[in-house]
Amino acid sequence: MPHSPHDIFQRSSAPVTIDEALCIADKGCTVCVDVCPLDLLAIDVTKGKATMQFDECWYCMPCERDCPTGAVKVDIPYLLR
Repeated sequence: MPHSPHDIFQRSSAPVTIDEALCIADKGCTVCVDVCPLDLLAIDVTKGKATMQFDECWYCMPCERDCPTGAVKVDIPYLLR
């Protein structure tokens, strides 16, 4: 499936990305939203999927670790690994 330059920019500009094909927020799941200590994740009511609202992630990882379907991916910058 080809991606447009806009899609690539959107996926690479935020540290947390959501694979919408795996996200089950439309079925009532709010695990990633509930575990984020900074309240950076929310459910987009128009799509029924989780989304990152801001770019202030602390890379604490509970959203990725606790997601029941593996839809959440946290991209930790190289210098913080």
